[in-house]
Amino acid sequence: MGDHLHKPGEYMLSYNFMRMEMGGSQDGTDDLTFAEILTHPNVTGGSLRVVPTNMTMDMHMVGGMMGITDWLTGMVMVNYHDNSMDHVTFNMAGTGQIGEFKTESDGFGDTEIAGIMSLYKNGAHGINGTVGVSLPTGSIEEEDDVLTPMGTRPTLRLPYMMQLGSGTYDLKPRLTYTYLTDDWTFGGEYSGRIHLGRNDEGYTRGDWHAVSAWAGYQFNSKIGVSTSLSAKTEAKIDGQDDQIAAPVQTADPDNYGGEKIHWGLSGAWKFHNQQTVKASVSVPLYQDLNGPQMEDDYSFSLRWQNSF
Repeated sequence: MGDHLHKPGEYMLSYNFMRMEMGGSQDGTDDLTFAEILTHPNVTGGSLRVVPTNMTMDMHMVGGMMGITDWLTGMVMVNYHDNSMDHVTFNMAGTGQIGEFKTESDGFGDTEIAGIMSLYKNGAHGINGTVGVSLPTGSIEEEDDVLTPMGTRPTLRLPYMMQLGSGTYDLKPRLTYTYLTDDWTFGGEYSGRIHLGRNDEGYTRGDWHAVSAWAGYQFNSKIGVSTSLSAKTEAKIDGQDDQIAAPVQTADPDNYGGEKIHWGLSGAWKFHNQQTVKASVSVPLYQDLNGPQMEDDYSFSLRWQNSF
């Protein structure tokens, strides 16, 4: 979104669907078996007794952009999350399985407002800066039924990655460089999310910073493709929600964050004047995680946008 601006009085509406799948667990760069995960200490003492096996995160994002001046474009983005996670519960000692269960959470996430500014423009070269703020409109008190090592099924507060927002006001800076030549486009970007203070439950999500580079080719006025490479580093969660204390790795604030490198491929089709449909897929090339932690499998997104 930060690679272009709109003329004064010009608008753009967009809808983006994204699915992300996670499965299996890592500690650092090493894959973990169930038995290895169960030897890790629980945040409240003892050992882990519940292991997540798969997570699906669906996100629906609706955005709007408006050209304010020749050098400033405003943007707002709202999103809706639909998360599910599969688990296996083990008995209080050993590796005997009690059963499996799934937890779910859904609802609106945090809302972003931002201004995109043209910082430099010289022929085919351009640099845009984005100053964004994420508003804490997403819930951080989601609950669901779980299967405990004692065989009971209480309703508990879900772990951090199943919550819908950060609970804090967050800064979202972005700096984007683009270079256009004939049918080719090249670019690079820095982006980040910096959480301001702790939320009402006593913790703050880990800040993250990412850099990416891409190259795109336009076959004609309607069809184009691009490929990208991105690297991201994210800190652990600082603090703890006292209501999140289950014997599962996702309840431990230390089991979040790490370093990741992803490769992506996209294709776009322009139709009906200013309407565009874009499909993208991303897969991990490298993951060094603060584990035990679930690892990324892939993400897929489908985007529609219309300028008028």
